[in-house]
Amino acid sequence: MTRKFGWTKAVLLNHIENRSFEKFLLNQTNFDRTVPEKYKRQAKLAAKDEYMFDFLEIGEEHSEKELEAGLVNNIRKFLIEMGGYFTFVGNQYRLEVDDEEYFIDLLLYHRKLKCLVAIELKSGDFKPEYAGKMQFYLSLLNDRVKLA
Repeated sequence: MTRKFGWTKAVLLNHIENRSFEKFLLNQTNFDRTVPEKYKRQAKLAAKDEYMFDFLEIGEEHSEKELEAGLVNNIRKFLIEMGGYFTFVGNQYRLEVDDEEYFIDLLLYHRKLKCLVAIELKSGDFKPEYAGKMQFYLSLLNDRVKLA
């Protein structure tokens, strides 16, 4: 994170003292509570934080639309990078609630875990509201799209 975000020594020490890394990791998934033991490792690998999308050949600075278009146009390479167990469900996947439309950037299905995986593409730094938006999408998918 120091290299990635250019943190100073003081900022790094503050994060270490506050145990930010542990809090960050603990809040990443609910896999420990919801995924059967034999699939936990695979699930955690599937949700890793960074992927290499060099095959897209887009610049360091790019929009979310450019990233999405590149991934969709290179879907085979994208799914291989994600780990090989994924199938593509759609992009700009439409959900409707009370006559309001919402769109998930990419929706995948993990064949081994038998679950939907929503991907919301963002460029730039993480903002807390992104987590709330994703929780909203996951609840909608669970309630309205997932097949029992």
